[in-house]
Amino acid sequence: MSTELPQKVQSRVEDGRITIVAARYNEKYTDALLQNCLDELAETAPDVEVEVVRVPGAFEVPMMVKRAIEQPVSGETPDAVIAFGVILRGSTAHADLIGTAITNQLMSQACESLVPVIHEVLLLNNEEQAFARCIASSLNRGREAARAALEMLNVLQEQKDEMRYQARRNSVSRTGSLI
Repeated sequence: MSTELPQKVQSRVEDGRITIVAARYNEKYTDALLQNCLDELAETAPDVEVEVVRVPGAFEVPMMVKRAIEQPVSGETPDAVIAFGVILRGSTAHADLIGTAITNQLMSQACESLVPVIHEVLLLNNEEQAFARCIASSLNRGREAARAALEMLNVLQEQKDEMRYQARRNSVSRTGSLI
């Protein structure tokens, strides 16, 4: 596990959209993840539109991520989705089963839709780990999620720019002049 946050990312996207799906369960921690993420996005990408959707628990996160991508409330598919939840392990395998199911679904949705899904549904052993990753600043997964989403927006923008450049270049080479 990483012990420090990735570097801050400045968004090069002027009109991007990010949807955040956050569980309410373990509210103390999920609220902190959400607020840290929103603070980071406001600081580094003030022009990016952010929509927040709350769901009861971590198990409901993948369904709402899928809905946000396929049936967005705003009518426009988000450029990235951030998924937040906190699962604390108990004495049974239930938490591990839920964590695996969520991970598989989030990855599947990202690959099928080609919309980046930043997975920060955390499976933790205890409240000490939850505090360290959700509230403290050195391992804060809310800030990390914002940085990962912005990095993906930048990568996607670079690809769009390259595709436009190649299309324009091909058009010029076929006609001998700019169109």
